[in-house]
This record gives sequence, structure tokens and C-alpha cells, in this order.
Amino acid sequence: MAVIEVALAGREYDVTIEAGAIDEMDKRLWDFLPASIPGRPKIPFVADTNTYKLYSGAIAMAMGTEGYEADWFVVEPGEGAKSWAVLERLTDWLLALGVTRSDHVFALGGGVVGDLTGFACAVMKRGCGFVQIPTTLLAQVDSSVGGKTAINTGAGKNLIGAFHQPAAVLIDPLVLNTLPDREMRAGFAEVLKYGLLGDAEFFDWLEGNAAKVLEREPAALSHAIATSIRAKARIVAADERETSGVRALLNLGHTFGHALEAETGFSDRLLHGEAVALGMVLAAKYSARRGEISAQDADRAAAVIAASGLPSEIASLGMQCDGERLVDHMRHDKKMESDHLPFLLLKGIGAAYMARNVELSDVAAFLDEELVRA
Repeated sequence: MAVIEVALAGREYDVTIEAGAIDEMDKRLWDFLPASIPGRPKIPFVADTNTYKLYSGAIAMAMGTEGYEADWFVVEPGEGAKSWAVLERLTDWLLALGVTRSDHVFALGGGVVGDLTGFACAVMKRGCGFVQIPTTLLAQVDSSVGGKTAINTGAGKNLIGAFHQPAAVLIDPLVLNTLPDREMRAGFAEVLKYGLLGDAEFFDWLEGNAAKVLEREPAALSHAIATSIRAKARIVAADERETSGVRALLNLGHTFGHALEAETGFSDRLLHGEAVALGMVLAAKYSARRGEISAQDADRAAAVIAASGLPSEIASLGMQCDGERLVDHMRHDKKMESDHLPFLLLKGIGAAYMARNVELSDVAAFLDEELVRA
């Protein structure tokens, strides 16, 4: 078992990584259950249909052991659940349950469930507690830690949200044994991100151990998860609300990636982690185009991503667009500042930085070259 603290003044919380923790949830999350149990109280859980089918039985057994009952709000899988309509239904459900500001809501699932639940809890009576129980690799190493919560709108992804830190994060690596291989690879993109943005030694390790992580070899998987979370915890503690520029480093690959997601309709055609992977390849290539990293380093980043079964070329998406259309999507990015958009680029493997002198016309020209090359 590993316990990693996210050190935020007055809002500290632990991320616990333990194989088999789902089956002992009552013991691991005892501090977040009501202290008294008159009349078998109901504990609110939010899940999608997949995680509900897989784990509701084990959780009911664990909760029942201590005299509690799990009550469920179940959503359909996918980004469509992060909507105003579902948020309204979820908050109405929590109000009907009588949830108070001192209670905790439990989010069991991937990033969609965590984002939706976290935002609902941020606005619920001006803020109630919630606990993240992430069941995908992407959620375990990224979205469950750090307090970013949001829903999507017609204008774009994650544009309506709030910073609302969880009270705790409970990670059971064994749940990844049921994760489809494609989802596992998509989550691995975020693991690679931590190496590329600030830990060359970790990137070296991932080059040699990617297959073990993707095959769910216990020691390699636990090391990859724990190292990723420690990296994110340090960054979040240094810049919780992304005001100093430190936390922005976590967006490596996301500006390009979000544009690709938008062009492919935020659909299963391109999963978020896949978009980030290709976005990191484009960030590395664009950095090389600007003369900031060597072509060899850019090729090295692309090679590891490709070897992990992730998209590394725009051609794989079969898009019918030009660079200017992709740049138009970028203009809706949350990081857009007045008339320019900061870009996360690389000065080397493990050395990401924020570039504020990027001309979007040059990005469009670069993307045109990549699309032609495809």
C-alpha cells in the first residue's frame, strides 16, 4: 500500500493506492461515513452503468458490514453524462437524499463520473465533500487528483466548472484488470506525460517498461501510478488554481489534443488519452520545428507513444480538415489569453515550458504540413 499526500493548506488529503481496496471500502473510507448510523443510512454513490454492474455488489457488501446502505445514481458512460441536464438530475437527487455540507458523495468510475460528481458537490449547498474512487488508469493518475471539476457545453469541453478538492482518493489497481485494452492505453498516455513534462528518468523507465504497465504487471503498474500521482501532487500543491503557470505544465499535449477531439466530435473515434498522446507528438514536433528540441528527441517521444499502441500520426484519424480549422478549435481553449494562446512545448525530454510567443498562423501552417505528410 502507498499513501501519497496532496499538501494543500487546510485542504490536505491522501491518495491511497492499495490492491483489493474496493472489497474493503468500509475500512478504507471509514472517516468519510456518518459517525452515527440511525436507521441504516444511505450513502450516495455515483457511477456509470459499467462500474455499477462490476462493483455495486462488492460495495453493497462492504457498506452493509458496517450498517450502511449504498444508494446509487447511475449515468450512461461517455462525455454525454457531463451535461447541464445530468447535473440537474444529480443535484436534485442529492437534495432529495438530504445530503448536507458535512456529508460525502462517492464517485466510482472514470474521469467523466469524477468530473460530474465533483462539480455537483462544488455547487451542492455551496460545497459538500466527495471522495474519488477512480476505476480507469487515466482517472487514477490524472483527473481524480487536483480538484478540477467540470461539465461540457455546446461551446466546448470542461468550460463550466470549479476547483473543488476531494476529501480523499482511493485507488485499487486491481480494477484495471477489467479495463478494456484501448482504455488502458489511453490512460497510459497521461503516465507518459509526467515523464515528458518533468521527469526524464521516469520517461527512460517507461521506455523500457511500457509493456509491463500495459499488461497490468502488478509491480510495474503500481510504480507507474504512484510516480505519476507524486508528480501531480507536487504540481498541484505548488499551483492549485493554475495561477503561477506551474500547474499549466499538466496540459502538455492538451491544446493540440482538445482541437483533435473537437474535430472528431468528442466521440469514441478519439478517446481523450489518445488525443493527448497525439497532442504530445505534435507538441514535440512543433518544438523541434522551432529549434527548441532536437529532431531525435521529438522522434523518441513519438516512438514511445506509437509503441504503446497510441496514435502518433494525424493520418490515423482520417480527418478532412486543414490547419486553420484545427486552430479555430484552439481559440475556444480555456487557456486563451486576450489575443494569444499559451502553448506547452518542450526544451527536451522531461523539460516542458509555457511558450507565450506562439503565432496561431504558424501553428496552422505546421498542422497543414502534418496533414499533407499524412
